[in-house]
Order: sequence, then C-alpha cells, then structure tokens
Amino acid sequence: MIGIDLFSGAGGMSLGAKMAGVDVQQVVEQDYHAAQTYLINHVPINGVFVDDIRKFKPKKVVSRSGQPVMVFGGPPCQGFSTSNQRTRSKENTNNWLYEEFLRVVRDIRPEWVVFENVKGILETEKGYFANDIIEKLERIGYTTSARLLNATDYGIPQRRSRFFVVGFLGRKEFIFPKPSHDKAVTVKQAISDLPTLQNGASNCYMKYTKKAYYSYAKEHRQKSNGCHNHLVTRNNSTVIERYMHIPQGGNWEDIPESLMGNYVDRSRCHTGIYKRLINGEPSVVIGNYRKNMLIHPTQNRGLSVREAARLQSFPDDFRFIGSIGFQQQQVGNAVPPLLAKAIFASIINQS
Repeated sequence: MIGIDLFSGAGGMSLGAKMAGVDVQQVVEQDYHAAQTYLINHVPINGVFVDDIRKFKPKKVVSRSGQPVMVFGGPPCQGFSTSNQRTRSKENTNNWLYEEFLRVVRDIRPEWVVFENVKGILETEKGYFANDIIEKLERIGYTTSARLLNATDYGIPQRRSRFFVVGFLGRKEFIFPKPSHDKAVTVKQAISDLPTLQNGASNCYMKYTKKAYYSYAKEHRQKSNGCHNHLVTRNNSTVIERYMHIPQGGNWEDIPESLMGNYVDRSRCHTGIYKRLINGEPSVVIGNYRKNMLIHPTQNRGLSVREAARLQSFPDDFRFIGSIGFQQQQVGNAVPPLLAKAIFASIINQS
C-alpha cells in the first residue's frame, strides 16, 4: 500500500505505517524542525513538502502493481484541545485546516483515508468539526467508520485517547482493531532501564548503563547500545525544591504554599501541573510535558525527551532534531507509532 502523510509532524503516523508495511511516498509538514526530524528517520520517494499545506499539489504516486493508495494525517489539534478554552471555536482558522486534508482526498481519491485528532474535536462547537469531516468524506464516496481509541489498549504506556475516522472509497465498512493488551504497560516497564540523569543533562547520545528487564524496554532498544535525545530541561533551584515535595501521583497541591509565591492565584493551577508519574501505572498524556512540568517517578527532574518518546512508543534509534524545546514539542504532538501501526495493519488486512 502507498501512503501520503499530511500534517506529518516528526513522523509518528508514518513510522506506524512503515511498521505495518506501507510505503509512504509523499509528506507535508510546515514546521521546519519537525520536517528535518522526519527526513533523518524516513526517506519518502518525493521528500517532504515543507510549507503551508494550502500550497501543496499532490504528485503522482509510484505504484508497482496497482497498489492501493492511502491518505492519512491529523491537522493541528491545539484548537480542539480541552486545555485550550481561548481559541477552541470556529473563529480559529487552524481549526479549518481539515478542509485542506479533504481537498487532497478529492484530488487523489485514494482507496483509503485515515483522519486523526484529539478527543476534544468531538466536543468543540458541539461536535461540528468531527461531523463535518465525516459528512464530507461520505459525499465524496467514502464509507466511514469513526472511533475514539485509547493508547493503553494497544501496548502504549500512556493514557492517551485519539479520535480516528477511517474511510474506504466504496461500500465497505472498516472494522477497528480490537485491543491487543489486556494489561496496561507501566511507566516503570517503559523507562526504568534508561540512564539516570541530572537536572539539565544535555548529552545527545548516551550508552545504556542498566539492563532492560521488561519486554517493552527491550523492544524499544532494538539491539542498539545506547539512545539518542536523552535530554532534560534545566530547572532552577526553586522548581527542583518543589519537585522534592511531590509523591508519585501527586501534583502542585503537594507543594508548600511558601514555595509557590510566584503564582498570583495558586488555586487556579490545573491538576496536570507538577504531576509526578506513577511507576506502576501508565503515564498521563504526554502533551506539552515541559510546560506542565511532568516529573520523573523517582528522580527530582522533568522527563527527558527520550523518556517521553518511549512513553509515546518511539524506538530509541528514532532521532529528534532541533533545540530541546522543539524536540519536546515534536514528541508531545506525535501520534503514538504503535497506535498508528494497529490502524494501518487492520486496513491492510481488510483490503
């Protein structure tokens, strides 16, 4: 199957597609740093179109044996996020970029379409955007299936819900993959083998210093001797002191009021701020984890880029490019590759 990835980001969906056997040939991503990350991990035959998707004109796909074509991607989701109450409306122009996704679908008319976004799209404007996407795909001629999937059900150590619409050009209803894991993978199983870090650690590559005892960690090492992007933000001494007061599962409410003097109204902090992960459970959502100050379960520091990538199901040899801030954003915005793989593998099985 041939793939076209729109709004690719660093390439989480493309990695899942590749794992399932899809040949991704065309890619669109406006962010320069995310595009550079994509290019050092994937080699699409037509490269990456690094510009506004409104300027993108699809190229003819290279098919060897009449392979079916799939268009997939997730337009910017910040405008649909439940944490965004300022621009979560029809007035946010980025919330309409799914129209460009539909334009490419109309131009190519692929056999399959996969649209992905955050859970909040089902609630924004009372579900207007989600319903509009489905209705317009069906007008083009697609039979659609839509579902909210939780990443933990597919072996990803993170409670992350994503909304998927899968469409087939014709009269065939897609059957979503059944959960592959009855028992959730935990934070400890995912990251406990990674090297211990100090606050502000900045080595781009680190050799492993511990054995991997859990299958999830072993699989993500992929027989390599070390990992890339095991970097962590340098926090000031006040922030580190705050971390010391927070137990696993705790948050800002565990911090003494005397250490929260720079917060004008401490009561307005949301529950995700200064959240320390729990070793024996899946992680909370890896979104803007630097801004939210997500804390390592046992070390008094934030999560490293590699730890967040592990919790997103990226293998250790997948490299992220740019400043640490850009790397953190790329990881947080990504679709977990193993979740994407489950969708694409099901499509191939049903083709």
